[in-house]
Amino acid sequence: MATPEGSHFLQGKRIIVAGAGMAGLSFAIALHKLWEASPTPPEVRVYDRDSKRIGADREGYSLSLNGLDADGGLVACRDLGLLDDMLAHAVVGSDSSASFRIWDAAWGELMRLSFKPGAGLPTTAIRITRAHIRHTLIAKLEQTTSVGWNTACTSAERLPDGRIRVTVSPADGESRTEDCDILVAADGAHSKIRASLRPDDVLAYAGAVQMGGVGRFPDGIPPPVARNWGMVVSGQGVGCFFSPVDKTGVVWGLSRLEPERMGRYDRTSAKEFDALKAEALSLGHMIGGPFPSIVAHTEQDSSFIFPARDKQPFAHEGPAFGNVIFVGDSNHAVSPFAGNGANLALKDGWDLASQLCAGASLDEAVAAYDKLALPRAVKTLKTSRGRIGLAHCTGLRYYAFRVMLWFGSWFMWLTGR
Repeated sequence: MATPEGSHFLQGKRIIVAGAGMAGLSFAIALHKLWEASPTPPEVRVYDRDSKRIGADREGYSLSLNGLDADGGLVACRDLGLLDDMLAHAVVGSDSSASFRIWDAAWGELMRLSFKPGAGLPTTAIRITRAHIRHTLIAKLEQTTSVGWNTACTSAERLPDGRIRVTVSPADGESRTEDCDILVAADGAHSKIRASLRPDDVLAYAGAVQMGGVGRFPDGIPPPVARNWGMVVSGQGVGCFFSPVDKTGVVWGLSRLEPERMGRYDRTSAKEFDALKAEALSLGHMIGGPFPSIVAHTEQDSSFIFPARDKQPFAHEGPAFGNVIFVGDSNHAVSPFAGNGANLALKDGWDLASQLCAGASLDEAVAAYDKLALPRAVKTLKTSRGRIGLAHCTGLRYYAFRVMLWFGSWFMWLTGR
C-alpha cells in the first residue's frame, strides 16, 4: 500500500473504529491530534454497541493508570493532552502519597510499591474510575468526531478489492453494511470482529474465580484502604484485592483457585447476593480488620462473581490481517489480576495512530506498531498468570513469597525508591 511521493497512504481513506472503549477512543483522538495539515485527511467513523452513558455496575469500579515507563497509561494521557483531567479525577495517587500495598491476613504490611515516576510525570500511578476515564476520552473525541452510539459492528469480511465490509447493527434499526479501507477492531474481550475473522481465538479460563462488590461507608472508608490499594495474601489459598472508588466506596474482590463455575451470577437476586456475601465471609474467614464490615456494607447492584479469563496476544502477520488491526482487549484480553488492561488499551490507541501517521505504508506502520504493542501485552499476560499463583499460594511457597517481599522491600529502601 505504498503511495506516491509527497502524499500519505491514509489520505482520503475511510477508517472504521469498532468500539468506543479506551483503545478505540485513544486511537481516534490520537489520529486527529497527530495528523498533519492535509486537504484530504482520513474519514474516521466510530461505532459502539453501548449508549454514551452506561451503568455504574460496569464502570463504577476503579482502575490503575501508571507512569513508570513509556508503556504507562499516564504517558498516553499526557500525549493525548488529557493528563491534567485524569489527575483531577484520581481517587488516590495523584500526589504520590498513596501506593499499592501487599498485606497479610492480619493487615500487616508485607510490601509497598513505591517508584519514581517517569520523566515529566507527577506520580507513578493513580486509581481512577473507568467512568471518569471513559467520559474524559469521549468529551475529547466528540470535539472533532461523532460516535455512533448503540450501534454494534457485528461482523467483517474482506472484499475482492482488498477493502473491508463491516456489518453495522443499530439497536433501534435494521443492520446495514459499510465498506472501509482500514478497520480498527477495538470491541473488547468478546470482540465480534475477532469472532468473525479469527473464530478459534477465544478467551481461556485462568484458574481463579473472583467475587466482590463495592462496600459503601457514608462516614468514610476504614483504613488502611481509604488511601491505598492492594492485595491481602492470606497464605491459605485466598486472596482479596481492595481499592477505593471514591470518598465513601471501596471495591473488594475475593478470589481463590477452583474449576470454572458454570452459570452466571444474577446481581438482581437478593438470594444470590446473600449467598455471595456468606460465601465470601466463609472463604475469607482468616482476613481480619475491615474485611467483614466491607462485605456487610456491599451494595447489591455492584456485586459480582466472575471467572478470570484472558487470551494470548497476536501480531498482525500474513494476508489474514492486512488492513484489519486489533487493539486493546480485542487482541490481548487480560483478567483483573493483570492490573494493566487500561494502560495497554490507552497505549495501543496512541501507538497505532502514531505509527500510521509516521509510516510510509500500512504494512510498515502495522509492523512498527506490533513491535511496540506485542511485547508489553505478552509481558502483562505472563505477569498476570504469575500473580494468580502468588495471590493464592500456601505452605512453603507462601513463606518463600514473604521472604521475597522482605528482600524486595529492603532493596527499594536501600536504593531510595
